[in-house]
Amino acid sequence: MIYIKYILWVLLLTVSLVDVQAQTIPQRSQVTQNGFTLKGLVRDSETHSPIRGVNIQGNNGGYASSNFEGKFLIEVRIGDELIISHKDFETIYYSVNSTDDLTIDVRPADQQRPTQSYSAKNNIPFKSVIDSAKFYKNISAEKSIQFIAESISKSNSTHQNAEAFEVLADVYSYWKQYDLAVSNYRISLNNVNTVSVQLKLAQAYYLNKNYQESIAVYEQLTKAKLSETVLSDVYEGLGDVLSTTKQHQKAITAYKKGLAIAKRSLITPKITDLNSKIAQTYSASGALSEAESYYKSSLDLATKENKERAVKEKLKVADFNSANQAYSNEIKLRKESLHVIEAIEADTIIDNESDYTLQKQHYKIGNAYYLKKEYDAAIPYLQQSIIEADKRKDLVVEKDAKRKLSEVYRDAGEFEKALKAYEDYTQSVEKLYIKKEQQITQAARFSKNIAEQQNRIESLESDRQLSESRYQLNQEQNKRQTLIIYSLIGGVLLLLLVAYVMFKFIKQQKLANNLLALKSLRSQMNPHFIFNALNSVNSFIATNDERTANKYLSDFSKLMRAVLENSEENFIPLSKEIELIELYTKLEHFRFKDKFEYSLTVDEKIVVSDYTIPPMLLQPYIENAVWHGLRYKKEKGHLTIEIQKQSHDTITIRITDDGIGRKQSKALKTHNQKKQNSKGMGNIEKRVSILNAMYKDKVDVLITDFNTEGDTGTQVIVTLKKDDRKLKNI
Repeated sequence: MIYIKYILWVLLLTVSLVDVQAQTIPQRSQVTQNGFTLKGLVRDSETHSPIRGVNIQGNNGGYASSNFEGKFLIEVRIGDELIISHKDFETIYYSVNSTDDLTIDVRPADQQRPTQSYSAKNNIPFKSVIDSAKFYKNISAEKSIQFIAESISKSNSTHQNAEAFEVLADVYSYWKQYDLAVSNYRISLNNVNTVSVQLKLAQAYYLNKNYQESIAVYEQLTKAKLSETVLSDVYEGLGDVLSTTKQHQKAITAYKKGLAIAKRSLITPKITDLNSKIAQTYSASGALSEAESYYKSSLDLATKENKERAVKEKLKVADFNSANQAYSNEIKLRKESLHVIEAIEADTIIDNESDYTLQKQHYKIGNAYYLKKEYDAAIPYLQQSIIEADKRKDLVVEKDAKRKLSEVYRDAGEFEKALKAYEDYTQSVEKLYIKKEQQITQAARFSKNIAEQQNRIESLESDRQLSESRYQLNQEQNKRQTLIIYSLIGGVLLLLLVAYVMFKFIKQQKLANNLLALKSLRSQMNPHFIFNALNSVNSFIATNDERTANKYLSDFSKLMRAVLENSEENFIPLSKEIELIELYTKLEHFRFKDKFEYSLTVDEKIVVSDYTIPPMLLQPYIENAVWHGLRYKKEKGHLTIEIQKQSHDTITIRITDDGIGRKQSKALKTHNQKKQNSKGMGNIEKRVSILNAMYKDKVDVLITDFNTEGDTGTQVIVTLKKDDRKLKNI
């Protein structure tokens, strides 16, 4: 009896299938379960003439075109968006908010764009246009490509051109036109070669099934110096291509290299993804224990990220269990995922193409129960899959679930329900057939429009290259004139350079001459000073005062050592000069105790270390004061050396004596003494003059009578400026 029922059920299914195939496709005006047929008219806004061949596309997959009367019928639902497009007017977007007939009044393109608007549009900078193209990338391929075409016409550099073609390739890649994406990524790279675009090109090759080209790009990138993050992406992409081409061991090697980099750089999402892909590849190669180990790792890592990533990984493991007939584990994982998917769908919309929709998971749970021959458990999940698929307009899953439900009823012996489920399945096949036909028509239209726009862009690029060629030709013609101008400028610059070098040479030569003169003057002063000092020693010895002579000679040797140490310096610290003149004055006072007393004072406000002074500059003035002023005075005189602050960067050194004065001293001198004194003072004046020329008036010397009324005494005022720069000997 059971066999008779089974044969009868098979016959009924066969008759039903023949009947389905004999049916014609329903007209678009047929009312559907959840929508209605919208009647519309497209006409010119001024003449009310109907417009034929207008494309009307709904976001739910419906499509229609206007006939010679401008009329159309399309299946829609409240809330759907219609895209009305035609070559003679701008695309119109209309949201369906009622079942009333629709009349669309349009204006021709030449009326829609007045001259001023066009000019204003031309003034939009490249950056704004390319940003608009990026904005419409995921919304409208046609709009995005229009903006890209405009950006190419505005491009004025290879970098901008590269960016425009990269965005164009991104648009093609998003809309799955991978061959065009490859072409435009390559154009972008011809303008500017960047790693990011090379990665996109390798991915586009892979999606376009140009596997060997993709592998070549990835392998070339592995040899480049890249950041850890990018290198991890490269190995992951290479592994994807190798896995697709069944080169499982090579794919696992590439994935593991990427995983090692991701672990080293602590790229957590990448670690999870690569563990999962290694598991999938091991599974595909038949290494189930290794696959199970890596799936466990990826699942543990995914649960630590977020609920969406965790559920995706859980469902991958469920697919692995399904492939290995571990149906109980599969069912457990899928049931755990249902609540999470519901929570995710409450926040975001999951596309029907995703593997993680509720309808697909209910279907797979029902299928797992069916394979376990637990038919009663399978039926509710398949029924729920049908409900979810209908709610989300997923005809593919709805069809598969109805077919599977028919098989479950059949194997459970419920043939009437099996027949009813099969009839529902055939209706779903009809709907899917209609939808696929519409999608094919839309895809053909889309491809045609894309091809037209691509040709336009290629034409723009050719025009741009031609313009560049003309520009380069003009540049070549201008180069000669520019070369002549630059040659003249270069000649003038060369003359200026020669003049500057000569100036520097003369300046250095002058400086060298000044240094030589300074050395010569110092060499003349030192013997004179030494001669006078030795005369003093000789006078002590002549008077048989050996003890005094020894003490004097000891102090004199200290003085001579300091003088000789500083003899090669143009400037020495002021503190050293103070020590030197203090020692010298002490020696002279030692010889002429009965002739004068002396004092040396330094203003406390002066930071002595901030000042430098030519060596042996003050000694000749002190020597003149003692030998030609105080020595001839009948009563005991006084020598005063005062160092005082004059301003923030200037000090004065006053050497004052109350001797017989310059006039009387000159009268007492012999002819030879006059000659020697004149020569000594002349040397000092020359030194000061040369030093001031070299160091910008650093030293100033003024000699005056101390008491003009009595014509007695002499005062020497030395003004010394601070020099913040470090004075160096050349």
